[in-house]
This record gives sequence, C-alpha cells and structure tokens, in this order.
Amino acid sequence: MDCDGEIRHIPRPEDWPGRLERLFYCMNGLAEKHTVDCSIVIPVYNEETNIRLLLPELQEVLDNLHKTYEIIFVDDGSSDNTTKIITEAAQQRPEIKLITLRRNFGQTAAMSAGFDAAVGDVIIPMDGDLQNDPNDIPKLLERIDEGYDVVSGWRINRQDKYWTRRLPSNLANRLISLTTNVHLHDYGCTLKAYRREVLQRIELYGEMHRFIPALASWIGVKVTEMPVNHRARTHGKSKYGISRTIHVILDLMTVKFLLSYSTKPIQIFGLLGLISMFSSVGLMAGVVYTRIRYDMVIANNSMFLLSVLFFILGIQFIGMGLLGEVIMRTYHESQGKPIYVVANTVNLPGYCPGLPGKQ
Repeated sequence: MDCDGEIRHIPRPEDWPGRLERLFYCMNGLAEKHTVDCSIVIPVYNEETNIRLLLPELQEVLDNLHKTYEIIFVDDGSSDNTTKIITEAAQQRPEIKLITLRRNFGQTAAMSAGFDAAVGDVIIPMDGDLQNDPNDIPKLLERIDEGYDVVSGWRINRQDKYWTRRLPSNLANRLISLTTNVHLHDYGCTLKAYRREVLQRIELYGEMHRFIPALASWIGVKVTEMPVNHRARTHGKSKYGISRTIHVILDLMTVKFLLSYSTKPIQIFGLLGLISMFSSVGLMAGVVYTRIRYDMVIANNSMFLLSVLFFILGIQFIGMGLLGEVIMRTYHESQGKPIYVVANTVNLPGYCPGLPGKQ
C-alpha cells in the first residue's frame, strides 16, 4: 500500500535476481529516500491479540520523544489477522508501515527485511509479544546519544520458564561471549539499538540476528549493554524452544569462523593440515624407531598406517584451505540475494528488498 492507501505488490524474485537489478528497479521512478530519527522494527508471527495492545502503548512512548519515527512491522507469514490489524492501523497513521513476507522465513530474515526498509538514524528491533517494554526505548536512545553504536538490552529479571528458556539461554550467552570475546549477558534479547550505518555493514542469515553485537564489534564499533524490563507473556504462544538453542550453537561456529578466519580460510585449514602432517612425521619416526630397536616389520606396525592417514588428512586440509581462499574471493566479489521474499508492503512506496535503507 502506498501513501494513497493502495497495497503495493513486490515483483517476484525471478524478475530481479541480482542486487544490481534490484538497484535499477528502485531507481526507476520510486520515491526518494528520506530519513527519520528512529525506526522501530517489529517481526511478528500470529500476534493479532498482542499487536492490538502494543500499538497504542508504543505510539504513546514514541510521540513523547518529540522525534520523527517510523514503526515497521514485518509479518513473517502469519495465518491469523495480524496483517489485517496492522494494515488498518497503517491507514490511519502513515508512520506505521508493513512488510508482508510470502511465507515464514524465520526471525532473522524478517528482521533483515525490516532493517533493509528502515531509514531511521537509529534502528531499534523489538518483539511483538509485549514482553519487551516500549518504555525502555528512550533509555536506549540516550545511550546512543552518549556515543555508543550498539546498545544491547539485558533482561535481568527475565519472565520465562527456567528449564526451557532461561537455563539454555544463560549457557548460550556464556558460550557466545567466550567464543566471540564480546561479553554480553543477554545476546537473545531482541530489544537493542543500532546506528543504521552499523547494520548496513552486516549481512544476516540463519539465526545470525542475535550475533549482531559480536559482528559489529569486529568492524570496530562501540558496543555496550543496559538493563531492560522484561514482561511475562500473557497472550499467544512462544515460538522459541530447545531447538532454537541448538540452531544458535551451530550458527555460533559460523560466527567464530567469520570473526577469526573468514578472510583467510587457509589460516585455520592450513593449521589443521600442518598439525596432521607433523603428527604424520612423528608417527613415522616412531615406526623407524621400532623397526631399528625391535626389528618390527613396518607393514605390521599400526603407527605406519596412522602416519599415512595423518599425512593424507594434512594434504586434504591444506587443499580445503586453498579452496576456501578461492571461494571467499568469489563470495566477496559476487552480488548477494535477499534471504526473504516480500509479497506486498504498506506505506513503503519505494521499498527495495535486499537493499539497506533504500526508500
């Protein structure tokens, strides 16, 4: 829907397969980009009851800031009346905007769609289930004004079940902090504040949205955290579970690789290759020693077979590292595609999927 109240349908991805094509599409007679002070990005999935309660509370807080703002809802394939409720609200308030995805792509993809559409100098994602408190938004903005680039919320008094939510989250937070060397108490808290230029430098996929502070720290920005209020869920059903923690741990491996070795894969694979080859040499020395000392037949010595195995593994690891170098070079030179597909938008006449801040 554009500013005149008409729903704008986004062309299917096969009509614009690359980033360059999307750029030309956006330049072809669409609205010029303009900025606001603050963009609130809210991914939602079957939250019709919560949205009715969240909107007036959020608008009251933002109106009292005396700043220009926009509220971007990203409907991640809801099957209830979530889209209808937001659309009706957007018809009354042009600062309320909606992106409807063609199916459920997951929270990271939905958040990425909102980030790409946001034109605020500061972008604040939050959950649509009423557990994040809108009254914390002014405090986040104050910390940004102090000179920080990323402000992460810390749910000190978290209102979730201990065994299924809080305990796995605590373990994951400690593991993430240890692995990334960016020590935060609550990586999983959606309520955060980012300067827009920080998000423009980060590509999201998988469950990467929770690792943004670590990825941002790698590019040299100032990251801090602050306590935020966390409210018990009163409506709807949580979409999180133990399986999400497993996904986080798997993505953590990717983040560690990206932070440490993404530009030089040969450093990790080459190191493993050298360790394997040196192990091979050590085992071969043992084979020679037993041959001389005990007159043992080499063919009957298990260390000889292990030595050959480690030598072959070493060559393979080094080969993987060199291949990784070529792949990474190709990756950095290629044009990316968005991790989501948009069905239609409301109050976003110049929205360009996959191009950050292009409106």
